[in-house]
Amino acid sequence: VQLQASGGGLVQAGGSLRLSCAISGRLYSSHAMGWFRQAPGKKREFVAAIRRGAGTTVYAESLKGRFTISRDNAANTVSLQMNNLKSEDTAVYYCGVRSRGVSSIPEEYHAWGQGTLVTVSS
Repeated sequence: VQLQASGGGLVQAGGSLRLSCAISGRLYSSHAMGWFRQAPGKKREFVAAIRRGAGTTVYAESLKGRFTISRDNAANTVSLQMNNLKSEDTAVYYCGVRSRGVSSIPEEYHAWGQGTLVTVSS
């Protein structure tokens, strides 16, 4: 499985961005896709995850209401809509795939994209 994240860029505080992750390889309904982010000098942080089959979603508590994860199984993509962005959202955003069920633990994801940089200016 290979992943390619895109959609990052520079945005002003209060603005929106939509990240997309294209996934190549065979996925099953039990797979989950997740978004994580990593700011300079910090550990990789969970953002959101979605189960490919049922569409079950999990969010980092602090991001609920501003970020929305979705998937398009036909296109094999997972997206992250980010609204009302804040300077503290600045980070490299990574998409990952897990074999079974959603998880907020990055070590449980076995494939990662290269990351896309989101910079929010205040």
